[in-house]
Amino acid sequence: MASLKALKIRINSVKSTQKITKAMKMVAAAKLRRAQEAAMAGRPYAERIESVVASLAARAGGEGASPLLAGTGKDQVHMLVVVTSERGLAGAFNTNIVRAARRKAEELEAAGKTVRFYTVGRKGRVIKRFYPTGVVADHDLSTMKVARFDEAKAIADDLLARYASGEFDVAHLFYAKFQSALVQIPTTQQIIPVSVPTRDPKLAPTLSNDGDAAVEYEPSEEKILDDLLPRNVAVQVFRALLENAASEQGSRMNAMDNATRNAGDMINRLSIQYNRTRQAAITTELVEIISGAEAL
Repeated sequence: MASLKALKIRINSVKSTQKITKAMKMVAAAKLRRAQEAAMAGRPYAERIESVVASLAARAGGEGASPLLAGTGKDQVHMLVVVTSERGLAGAFNTNIVRAARRKAEELEAAGKTVRFYTVGRKGRVIKRFYPTGVVADHDLSTMKVARFDEAKAIADDLLARYASGEFDVAHLFYAKFQSALVQIPTTQQIIPVSVPTRDPKLAPTLSNDGDAAVEYEPSEEKILDDLLPRNVAVQVFRALLENAASEQGSRMNAMDNATRNAGDMINRLSIQYNRTRQAAITTELVEIISGAEAL
C-alpha cells in the first residue's frame, strides 16, 4: 500500500496536470471560434472555383488540354499529400488522417501502383515508420501561426513542379474536414490532375440544350484554364489548411475536456485511498497507545 506522503504527492501532481488540461481546453476553445469562421468562409470560394473549372473544362476538353486537366496519360505513380498539425495533444485528429492515407496507400499498392508521400506538418512524419523510403518531401509548418494562402501556394507550386518533372502521375490530398468540435471527418481529394465533377445545370445556366455557350470567353477557355488550374490546386491546399486548423482545435478542446474530467475522477479515487490509509494509520496508533496504557 502506498504511503501517505506518496499519495499526497500524486494527488498534487494530478491536480497540477488538471490545471494544465483545463487551461489548454480554454485556449483551444478561444482559437476554435476564429479557425471555424475562417474554414467556413473559405469553403464557398473553394467549391465555386471547382464548379468554374468544371464548366470551363467541359468546353475546353479534348486534344491540347492542360496536363493538370488531362493528366499524363499514366496512372502508375501516386503522390499522397498528408496534411497534419505541428502539435499533438489533439486526440485522434492526426491519427485519423494518417490512417486514411495508409489505407489509401494499401489499396493502391494492392492494385500494383507506386505510392509516394508528401507530408505537411510534423505529425505526418510518423508515416516514415511504415514507409521509410516512401516520403519524398516534408513541408514544415512550425512558423505558421494561422493558415495563410502564401503557405498553401508554396506547397502547391512545389507539387506542380514535381508533377511537371514527371515525378508522379496523380496526387491525392488528405485532411480533416471540420464538422463540429466533436466530429472531424478524414477527407481524401484528388487535386492533380484536377478531378472534374459532373456539372450541375443549376451551376451552369449559361449553357443551352445543344451544348453551345450563350456567352463567349475572352481570352479562350484554354487560356483561362491555364491560369485557373494551378490556382485551384493552391486553393484546395489552402482549404485543407483551414479545415485542419479548425479540426485540430476542436479535437484538442474535446481531448483536454476528457483529460480534465479523467483527472478529476483520479483525484477523487486517490483522495478516498488517502483518507482510508490515513484512517488506518490513526487507528493503528490508537490501538498502540491503548495497548501501552493497559500494559502499565
